[in-house]
Amino acid sequence: MLQTLSTLLRGASARAEEATRDRYAIELIDQKIREADTALRTAKAGLASLIQRERAERRQLDALTARTADLTERARQALADGRDDLAAEAAEAIARQEDEANQRQETLARLEARVIRLRGTVETAHRRLFDLRQGATAARALRREQDLQTRLRSTNLGQSPAAEAQDLIDRVLSRDDPGEEADILSDIDRDLNDVALPERLADGGYGPPTRTRAADVLARLKTQN
Repeated sequence: MLQTLSTLLRGASARAEEATRDRYAIELIDQKIREADTALRTAKAGLASLIQRERAERRQLDALTARTADLTERARQALADGRDDLAAEAAEAIARQEDEANQRQETLARLEARVIRLRGTVETAHRRLFDLRQGATAARALRREQDLQTRLRSTNLGQSPAAEAQDLIDRVLSRDDPGEEADILSDIDRDLNDVALPERLADGGYGPPTRTRAADVLARLKTQN
């Protein structure tokens, strides 16, 4: 029993968490994009620092190589002049500089490798962040469309505003015409009181007309011409 309740509670908690994530999906996406952007900025700063160290190490190695070349030329000249003492001193210095150059070359190689790896990481993160921003734009557009569709479909009685308006129009148009109803009632009263009977007899050719008809007026006008 307790295990069943625990399972149900975990299921309810998972559904609640999922519903919350769906409700605040856009906000969560924006937050994750901000975090990714911060991480990318940190990686860029680290890459810039590595590149600076690489350039500094290369400058120092180039300067050391230039000093070694200059000292080597001077040692040759000292040997040519028979100054073995100066040449030996120069040789010791050249040996130390070559050892230092080898160490700096190894350091430079490690820095170059780290720069290449981190540059690849930064480029991948940059493309990923661009895709995330494009996806967020599409998600916001879809959410706005969904909200609009929801508003168009929802009303207090479950009908959309357009459907409710059409219903009211149909109700108005379906109502009886009071004027037509009055004319019908008047005709009914006339029939009941035999008021219309002489008119019907006159229209059938029995007796003079009880009212002036448009046809009679038109005929009189033709004879006058």
